[in-house]
Amino acid sequence: MMAEVKKGHNKYYVGDSESNPEAIMTYVPGGTQIIIDHTVVGDSLRGQGVGKQLVEAAVKDARENNFKIHATCPFAKSVLERTPEYHDVYGG
Repeated sequence: MMAEVKKGHNKYYVGDSESNPEAIMTYVPGGTQIIIDHTVVGDSLRGQGVGKQLVEAAVKDARENNFKIHATCPFAKSVLERTPEYHDVYGG
């Protein structure tokens, strides 16, 4: 399933409302990097690759805006580490 990932204030999300998303990945901005700290996908979207699409949106944004991604969120960290195509923007 291809979900429409939207960018909000320090977050990427799926759903009609930034304040009540069906899936969300939050981050802390800092200069030339962001730190992804949390990812949650609602039950109705689980198992459909939506979490990976949230990470992919951050990667695309990082490439377009020349910043690095770090992750304390175990899910995002795992996706970034296991996807060699993302290593150009992944800083650990």
